[in-house]
Amino acid sequence: MPRLFYAALIAACLSAPALAQQADIRFGGLKQDTSLPVEVDADNLSVDQGAGTAIFSGNVLVKQGEMRMTAAQVRVEYNDEGSAIEKMHASGGVTLVSPTDAAEAQDAVYTIDSGNVVMTGNVLLTQGNSAISGEKLTVNLKDGTGTMTGRVKSIFTPKAKNP
Repeated sequence: MPRLFYAALIAACLSAPALAQQADIRFGGLKQDTSLPVEVDADNLSVDQGAGTAIFSGNVLVKQGEMRMTAAQVRVEYNDEGSAIEKMHASGGVTLVSPTDAAEAQDAVYTIDSGNVVMTGNVLLTQGNSAISGEKLTVNLKDGTGTMTGRVKSIFTPKAKNP
């Protein structure tokens, strides 16, 4: 989606009245099988085997099932054996999308085993014609639930009535 669209949504969210400091959210479209393979595409890769990390940079695209995450940089932390990914730290403007939901933030941390994604910094979530913003969004991909915190603002578009 064009950045102009997101800028308009952010402006609208900022002008809407605050509904709460925390909002619990259902993410049917972000429910994800976290045991599926994780695929990462990027312009560059730097590996530090001693630290058990890899840094992907430049147009990073992370795919797992129907979930997509884009960022300027993603640092991958592997388990002690180096055989599996434990966490992914995305930074530099992060977008997380599914077939029905989309979220943007400055940074995100995805913990693979728990299925938790924590997005921070000017978070904007869109679900259909509705939008919600805050400072921190925690999504559990396994059960499709989430919580938005930090001066939560939202725009809800009611369904049109039939004449």
